[in-house]
Parts: sequence; C-alpha cells; structure tokens
Amino acid sequence: MIEKIYTIPVNEAFDLYAGCPVCALYKKLEDNELDIMLNSGALMEPPIRIETNKKGFCGRHFDMMFGMKNRLGLALMIESLLSQNINRTITGGLFDFSGKSKKLDRQAQSCYVCGRIENSLGKMIETTALLWGREKEFKEKLLNQPYFCVRHYADLLQAGEHMLPKKSYSDFAHDCRKVMIRYGEKLLEDVSWFVKKFDYNYQDEPWGDAKDAVERAIKFLCEYKTLETQKK
Repeated sequence: MIEKIYTIPVNEAFDLYAGCPVCALYKKLEDNELDIMLNSGALMEPPIRIETNKKGFCGRHFDMMFGMKNRLGLALMIESLLSQNINRTITGGLFDFSGKSKKLDRQAQSCYVCGRIENSLGKMIETTALLWGREKEFKEKLLNQPYFCVRHYADLLQAGEHMLPKKSYSDFAHDCRKVMIRYGEKLLEDVSWFVKKFDYNYQDEPWGDAKDAVERAIKFLCEYKTLETQKK
C-alpha cells in the first residue's frame, strides 16, 4: 500500500532529472529536518529535547546547524545535551563502569537527525518501487533518470525485492540496471578519456565530455551525504 504523503516528494525528485533522485530526496529531508530543529522552536519541546539528549547529533549535522545562524537555539540544545551527558552518562555512577563504554560508544555514533532522515527516506524508497509497479508513467520516469548513485541503487533493489512480487521485482531490477549501465558505460568512457588527456599524444585532442568526469564519477560512487562530508 502506497502512503500518499510520500508520493508527492518522490515524484518531485524524479521530475528533476538532475542526478540521483534518491540523493535529492535525502537533501530535501535533511534541509527540512534541520530547519524544523532550529527555526520552528522544536528544540524547546520536551519530547524532542528528551530524544536529542538521548541520541545527540553527528558532526556533520552539528556543522550544518552551526552554519544556520540560530546560535542561541543551538546553544540551548547543547546546554541540555551537555548537562544530560556529563551528569548522567560520563560522571554519573562514578564507581559503576559496567557497560558504560558500550553505552558511550552507541551514543557517540547516533544522531537524532540522521535517524529521522533514514526512517523517512526508507519509506520513500519503498514508495518508489510501489509507484513503479502501479503507474506506467512512473516507469518511464525511472527509466529516464540520469543515474542512481551506487548506494541508492542498492537501496532501490532491496526495496523492490521487499515490496514487489517476484516477477515484478525482476522487471524493476532490470529497469534500474538499464539506468546504471547507460550512465556507467558513458562515465567510464569519459574518465578514461580524461586520463588520456594527460598523455602528450592526446593533448591537442578535444576534451569532449571528459572535463568534469572525475566530479561526476564521485557523485555516482558516493551518495549525497558522503559527498558533502568530503567537501569539508
């Protein structure tokens, strides 16, 4: 069953034709979550404060919130987070160290925003498979995508296997593979030509589509959040 709340953003992302549509979904979800956190007063709501104190934030999302210019809101959240961690997790139970390192490690690797995004993104990827199975127009959209990044290609296949009947899944995987092969073969050709252009035998030859081949290859191989992290 398709949840209508997810069909609109999925269709919007697949209408962009500007890269991996699932990366576009991730970026939109991330922007929305951070805006809610700092610009809607959500941090002051006790249920959310309890969750953020428990899960914390990854360095990436701390950096992004720091750049959003609501320093007071961020400071209030950090004050609460520090109080929780220093009083209860780090120094609390001074002589009881059993299991504390594992608890600290789990908390250090968790992120409230990442968890929210991954939950919604997973449902949107499942919706993608269901829309492909239900709407002929969406099948054409999927086939006409520029590419899927490698990580989200794997996610799409996994969702299709879970959400679609066996025969439909085989066709869905075939369509996704078509997109990947079409783009991957051209990308490999461009990267190979980029390399050849550093050989003096080819220095006078035209670049063609190879000038930005390395950047495009990184986008293909790395999902949006990984690529953005590499820029820092």
